[in-house]
Amino acid sequence: MKKSLFLYLFIIAALMNVFTYKYFSGKANDEIKSLKKENKKYKDSTLVLYNNYVDEISFSLAGNFRAQNYYEKYNIDELQETVKQALLSYNDSPDGNKYIDQAKIGEQKFIINRLKFLNHRWIMAEYSNGTVWGEVLLKYFINEQGVVSFETIESYLYPVNLN
Repeated sequence: MKKSLFLYLFIIAALMNVFTYKYFSGKANDEIKSLKKENKKYKDSTLVLYNNYVDEISFSLAGNFRAQNYYEKYNIDELQETVKQALLSYNDSPDGNKYIDQAKIGEQKFIINRLKFLNHRWIMAEYSNGTVWGEVLLKYFINEQGVVSFETIESYLYPVNLN
C-alpha cells in the first residue's frame, strides 16, 4: 500500500510539473506576443513622428538644401538669427511692426511674436496685439553689405471669436 501511495504521489507530482510547465510556457508566449504588438505600435508611432518631422522640415530653410546653396557664403544659423533680429527690431516702433500691414487697434500695437523661415526668400510670421492674432508672409532680401530688407506679400488678421 505504501508503494502504491508513493506511485500515486509521483504521478500527481509529474502531472503538476507538466501542467505548471505548460502554464508558464504559454504565459511566456503570450507576453512575447504582447511585447511584439506593443513594440510594433511604438515603431509605428515613431514612424509617424519621423514622417511629420520630414514634412515639417521640407518647408523650412533648414531642410531645403537648394535654398541653403543660395546663401552658400553665409552660415545659415547666423543668417537666420540676423534676419530674425532685423525683423523683430521693427517691433519697437510706437505704431508696431510696419511689415504687418495692420494699423493699431485701440491702445495696443501689433508686433511679431514668432517666425519661420520657409526658404531663402520667404518668412511666415505670427503677430498679435495681445487680443487679436494674425499671420503675415514676408519676402526678405540681403544685399552685398549684409543689410536686410523686407517686403510684405500677404497679411491675414483672424476674426475675433466672440463665443
